[in-house]
Amino acid sequence: MSIIIAAAALGGLGIVFSVILAFAHKKFAVEVDPKVERIQALLPSGNCGACGFAGCLGFAEAVAQGHASADGCLAGGPSVAKAVGEVMGVAVEEKEELIAFVHCQAGRSMAPSRYEYRGVQSCHAASLLFGGDKLCVYGCLGLGDCERACPFDAIHVNEDGLAVVDRDKCTACTKCVAACPRGIIEMVPKAKTVHVACKNLDKGKDAKKVCSVSCIACRLCEKNCPVNAIPVVNNLAVLDYSKCNECGICVEKCPQKTIIKLGAPVEVSREPKAPEKPEAAAVQA
Repeated sequence: MSIIIAAAALGGLGIVFSVILAFAHKKFAVEVDPKVERIQALLPSGNCGACGFAGCLGFAEAVAQGHASADGCLAGGPSVAKAVGEVMGVAVEEKEELIAFVHCQAGRSMAPSRYEYRGVQSCHAASLLFGGDKLCVYGCLGLGDCERACPFDAIHVNEDGLAVVDRDKCTACTKCVAACPRGIIEMVPKAKTVHVACKNLDKGKDAKKVCSVSCIACRLCEKNCPVNAIPVVNNLAVLDYSKCNECGICVEKCPQKTIIKLGAPVEVSREPKAPEKPEAAAVQA
């Protein structure tokens, strides 16, 4: 009998609590704007925060409430912006699609070190110790801050210690740009294939001493460009993407092979010889 009474009591309590919960759910229910759900379903779900909001849900709510523009999702690109605009009933101006590019092509084999770094495996940490172990103070440190920051697995450090972008995965969320202490990762037009893979501002001789593929400001690219798209500024060739017609003349004329054309075959026989590596002194961070 005691078991039956206990079971009945528990059953009664269960019914009472169910009624209370049902009432509370109805009383305090928060209505969700259907537009928010539709917008969120269109987003890449990376929760990268590049839009300035706390994840994709935060951005979707902001757009639905009129606090953010339909094209605010950098990771989604033009296609997502257009789809979000259709949900909101607004026209979205088509923008040029961007992609991350690392303005450096010198790994450990091409740019020697000043000392052997044995500290925390972080570019930011290494840069605090005499500016980093790389002899070129403008080059990629290769310790993976950008790789860890990317929510889309679109950038990795290769075996030679150089960050390389996967163009098929990059969403232009700009996380890697913010993570790089050297400032060598930038957003560039995805449709363009010609790039200056260097950020060294040293004069010719000094630049060549620290990196075998650095820009030496010889101005051959500037002099031969038919559309004046690549002036040399502060000892560095700077490409004006709005003028560049992808003719490839600057790529052919560059004696350092600093200017590259993505997808073009590598001319191994013309690669410059790597500079001699100085004696390395071990430094413990």
